[in-house]
Amino acid sequence: MQNKSNRTILTIILIVLIVVTSYGAGVATASLVKFNPIRIALGYDKLGNTVGVSEPCPVCLCPDGDGETEGLECDPCPAIQFGADAGKCSEYVSSSTPRELQTLFKPFWESWNYLHRYYVDQPLDDVELMRGAIQGMLAATGDKHTSYMDPHTYEQANAEMEGSYTGIGAWVNTSGEYVEIVSPMKGSPAEEAGLKPKDIIIAVNGEDVTGTAGDIVLQSILGPAGEVVVLTIRRGDEIFDVSITRRVIEIPVVDYEMLENDIAYIALYTFNDKAVEQVSNALNELMAQNPKGLIFDLRDNGGGYLYAAIDISAMFIEDGVILYEEYGDGTRDTYRAEGDAIAPNIPMVVLINGGSASASEIVAGALQDHGRAKLIGEVSYGKGSVQSWIDLSDNQGGVRITIARWLTPDGNQIAEIGLTPDIEVPYTEADFEAGIDPQHDAAIEYFNK
Repeated sequence: MQNKSNRTILTIILIVLIVVTSYGAGVATASLVKFNPIRIALGYDKLGNTVGVSEPCPVCLCPDGDGETEGLECDPCPAIQFGADAGKCSEYVSSSTPRELQTLFKPFWESWNYLHRYYVDQPLDDVELMRGAIQGMLAATGDKHTSYMDPHTYEQANAEMEGSYTGIGAWVNTSGEYVEIVSPMKGSPAEEAGLKPKDIIIAVNGEDVTGTAGDIVLQSILGPAGEVVVLTIRRGDEIFDVSITRRVIEIPVVDYEMLENDIAYIALYTFNDKAVEQVSNALNELMAQNPKGLIFDLRDNGGGYLYAAIDISAMFIEDGVILYEEYGDGTRDTYRAEGDAIAPNIPMVVLINGGSASASEIVAGALQDHGRAKLIGEVSYGKGSVQSWIDLSDNQGGVRITIARWLTPDGNQIAEIGLTPDIEVPYTEADFEAGIDPQHDAAIEYFNK
């Protein structure tokens, strides 16, 4: 009987020891994990900088190389990471953030942390959050031509400059509130469907794109060849749907021929990496036939590479300024003709319209200011800024940043204004449906006077 009582007492003591030991181990382990109830109860953690709590983060004073302290949070900060305020602020500081920007970017990392801690639908896509942050940062400049392109959009945009892609065949501006048609490409599905410069795309396949980033809208317009995309177009006060079958778009570059009465004709559709060579070849072939005049057609040419615009301008200008690039601090770079023009003296007419943009306006503006050509047609698009396209690391797309504004040789700015033709000739819907081209006809008449 006594032995049975002794065993019972020993069993109870053993159970108590196991419970006490487990509790102590749990407390010790839990004390290593930030912001758990035990640490908070023991006073190791305080709920600073949480929803509804206004207690400020402490300033972390970290020693520099000379042992002096600086009022910047560093990562890690011993005073925060291991002190009474552990977990309060250090998670908001990225080790990749330069020290001089850590205070500035503290609200960003706070917001990032709160979003991941409290957002109702988890998990979040961190890559999309990162891309959205870049988009917002660039949009905050207020410049519609400064923007972010995700990897797919960036690849497509570069493909358009390299020769071919799959889509509807239109030069577009994705940096405004809506995707805007700059110009349809010649012979493209977009042209066949009747799209025009300044058309605004307000829905794709019935889905309203109001408030959607232009680069994202563009992805829904592009797609596999043979599939139909329905675009809802706003043209002035008119709204209508257009069904377009996507196909592989071979980017046209140059058409040229000798017209009646010894008038040479060159149409340039884009300033891509093939433009300089092809315009040079066309010009040499036509000049060998001794034309009395040249029509250079830049209508619906949405632009392209700056160097191509400069080199092509120099084919017609023997000497002098082609372009000024003016930077934000007022300094300028000057681009000049190098004295090796192919056709410096031939009488010229340049055809322009509302789809003539960017590089097209550089060439037309230079030829107009130098008195080398008369401009015939309609006021051009009015894109007078220079963008640099920059690859981002790890194939994360690219950014397009306005680095300068360009001015014509006479110092005229084109942004939001455009070039005014010397001879204004409209091209109406009725002209298009009738198959006539009054601007082209006006150019021929100019030489036959």
